[in-house]
Amino acid sequence: MPLDIAEAGPKIIAIANQKGGVGKTTTTINLGAALAELKKRVLLIDLDPQGNASTGLGVATDQRDITTYDVLSGDSTVLEATQPTNVAGLMIVPATTDLSSADMELLDNKKRSFLLRNALQSVTGYDYILIDCPPSLNILTVNAMVAAHSILVPLQSEFFALEGLSQLILTVRDVRQSANPDLRIEGIVLTMYDGRNNLSLQVEQDARDNMGDMVFKTVIPRNVRLSEAPSFAMPVLTYDSSSKGSIAYRALAREVIKKSKKQRV
Repeated sequence: MPLDIAEAGPKIIAIANQKGGVGKTTTTINLGAALAELKKRVLLIDLDPQGNASTGLGVATDQRDITTYDVLSGDSTVLEATQPTNVAGLMIVPATTDLSSADMELLDNKKRSFLLRNALQSVTGYDYILIDCPPSLNILTVNAMVAAHSILVPLQSEFFALEGLSQLILTVRDVRQSANPDLRIEGIVLTMYDGRNNLSLQVEQDARDNMGDMVFKTVIPRNVRLSEAPSFAMPVLTYDSSSKGSIAYRALAREVIKKSKKQRV
């Protein structure tokens, strides 16, 4: 029988793509909310200096006294930095713009790529840890890859979308060779998908032809409710539970759980 995830430790998934505007934070927030809705215990690590995942889950800037910056710098533990969100079962370590200086400040630290992994080693009581990465392949994203079991890649349904994957895959290979040999790609999820648009259909076909089973069956549609929800500081599952966006992220969460069960057998 497969182990309960929590018994084997939380599964750590980094949501990454060096390209901005592809739905990383939207996916992190709503996948986390959907997993929590399915009674999974989820911790979200906001590793983007913009702090949009924190804002989108109702953590105001003046409430971010201890952040991921403090965790990486060694001034605080993950436990000390963790806060509740407006979603039951979903906790967060928030971020501020302080993170933007991490590249320079960590330059002389020989263990700079392992800071997040070391910080997460003692974290228990969760089924999943989701890491919202910045839109670049910098030291923050490398920290996420070194700490994670797998990478989930949001891929916008637009022209040249697949070309941007090559650099990310090369970085994953580098991290495997140097620091995290077990790192793998959890899957690619197509975002901002419009089934009425020939371009979306072509991108999906190309992705499935080239990446096969690595592409999730679930696609995330273009959806007004998905765009509106962050301005109300809540996931779309809370903002409009019956919207197409909510339905899609619930389906994605079920796929992620199904994969996790197979991997833990």
